[in-house]
Amino acid sequence: MSRLVFVSIYGAILCLAFQNPQQQVKAPADSSTMSSDIHESIFKGPKPVEAGSTTERLVGSLSASTSKSGKVPHRNFIDDLVFGRMEKDGIPHAPMSTDQEFFRRINLDLTGRIPSAVDLRAFLADSTPEKRSKLIDKLIGSPAFVDKWAYFYMDLIRANGKMGRGINLLHYTIKESLASDRPYDDFARSLITSSAKSNFVVAAVNPIVREHVEGKPGQEDGPNDTKKIHQSDTHDELTILYGRVFMGVNFSCISCHDGAAHLEKVNVYLSQQKRSDFYQQAGFLGKTRYIPHVERTEAIMGHSVVDDLAKGYDTKAETMLRVKRMGGPGTPKFLFTDEVPKAGAEPREELARMITSHPQFARATVNLYWAKLMEVGIVEPVDEFDLARQDPKNIPAGWQLQPSNPELLNQLASSFRKNNYSLHELFRLICNSSAYQLSARFPGEWKDSYTSYYARKFARMLSAEEIHDSITIATGRPGSFGGGNTKKAVVNADEDPATSSVTMAMQSAMPKAQGDLKSFMAAFGQSNRATSTRPAQASPLQPIMLMRSPVVNDRVLAAKDSRVQRLLDTYQDNGKVVEELFLSTLSREPLPAEKTLAVSILDKNRVEGAQNLEWALLNLVEFLYNF
Repeated sequence: MSRLVFVSIYGAILCLAFQNPQQQVKAPADSSTMSSDIHESIFKGPKPVEAGSTTERLVGSLSASTSKSGKVPHRNFIDDLVFGRMEKDGIPHAPMSTDQEFFRRINLDLTGRIPSAVDLRAFLADSTPEKRSKLIDKLIGSPAFVDKWAYFYMDLIRANGKMGRGINLLHYTIKESLASDRPYDDFARSLITSSAKSNFVVAAVNPIVREHVEGKPGQEDGPNDTKKIHQSDTHDELTILYGRVFMGVNFSCISCHDGAAHLEKVNVYLSQQKRSDFYQQAGFLGKTRYIPHVERTEAIMGHSVVDDLAKGYDTKAETMLRVKRMGGPGTPKFLFTDEVPKAGAEPREELARMITSHPQFARATVNLYWAKLMEVGIVEPVDEFDLARQDPKNIPAGWQLQPSNPELLNQLASSFRKNNYSLHELFRLICNSSAYQLSARFPGEWKDSYTSYYARKFARMLSAEEIHDSITIATGRPGSFGGGNTKKAVVNADEDPATSSVTMAMQSAMPKAQGDLKSFMAAFGQSNRATSTRPAQASPLQPIMLMRSPVVNDRVLAAKDSRVQRLLDTYQDNGKVVEELFLSTLSREPLPAEKTLAVSILDKNRVEGAQNLEWALLNLVEFLYNF
């Protein structure tokens, strides 16, 4: 395949997409600068406060829209609170998205996959007023929905090889919970309270095993059978995990020192907490033991026993991760309310009860998923809540209210509780709102101050997994990822999960790509789950990968039953081939000027032209972002 032809077609197609279609298209004279020029708009990773202006910049690369201005319907309390606030403050907003925009958006947001051309045509042909809500119902709980959100949750709790083969069992359980819409508070309690003789048998104990801190030779933390794992540091790591994931509060700083004289300019609430408060929060785990499974006198890390037979949290224990412990009480006391366990109750059971019954549990959860669907959380960052700045009537002097819309946050949390902590209902509520269904295109001048009002739909860069899986769908050429054996309720301890594979990245239990595919996924920000996952951000390495990686180049070839090959074999009309490639890749038909140019290229060399066109479409900002 001629690289020169590749580059010239790439430039021509992208010029059409990035400029006014009525302007004359000219291929760049200097192909060496083409990549940086074309991708300039995606080099700058968006920050929450810049989401609107970033969207404004990216929208300029899209084709013209048929969105019409007009009164936006209020479909639920979200719309009453979002648009009511805008109306009160005189803030303009975008019109409703078109059916084509909505269809691509909702498929990517709920399933992480671009839709098929057949499904798009059927949706556009449907004239019933309730077709959007019917589509939302169809996608929520679907296998693709389960794949995406199970993978997200595995990222959230950083599920990795520290769980050993138990990771497959956990992945299976999360998928089953999502498919059945298991109440989220019940699921959370199971992750906090589980015990097991083997994490290869009890799925919910694996997040506990993942947080274990491996001890060093000669350490004195715990009895002989626990010394391979640093018990006290593991208590601390789990305490931080539960605070971050379930309460949206980051305990990391107060795990080392008092908040006073450290956090006054960062978090008012935590500045008032002491390290001793953290000790007592970790004290709920003080009776828990983490014991490596032993085979033939050798400890097998990642294969563990978890029980509650220890003596309690040692506030003078040596630490491998933090400042030396200072002593003091290690008896359990809930940091958020000062509540202590009921007499005779298991401390971890009490911790789970206190966490899931506290109002912050629901607030943190709805804010997390609101941020995933709307790109910007009502509180940002989602795991940095300052509990002293949540009440509009009680804001500390010199500080601003943290939630952009506190009434919305509280009503979402209340609805979540009333609906039995149903994630399905939470997704349904948000996605059916007109606030979610606004267009990314904003008529008139955009101001950054509009961002906190959600005056438009914000563009979201696809994750590495979404990009890969969408390339797979667009080209019809699957990938190969290990660690996908998650269909069995019980995974054989002798079975190597790497021997099973799946074709979609989000079907796997953990990142398992190899070779060129691994490099491609890393370039687009795939997490190794050693640290907390960060939002996808653009970088200069990504266009290079898109231009040169076999993950893209090999899959656009008219070979191995690829989409290009099937289209060329099916249609003699080059115009039809062009239309199908646009629909299957960008979920829209080509503009007249785009179609004319693309057809002329295919007329000169059908196979090479179709391959180059598919390659060019996969490189578009329009493909890499969800609008």
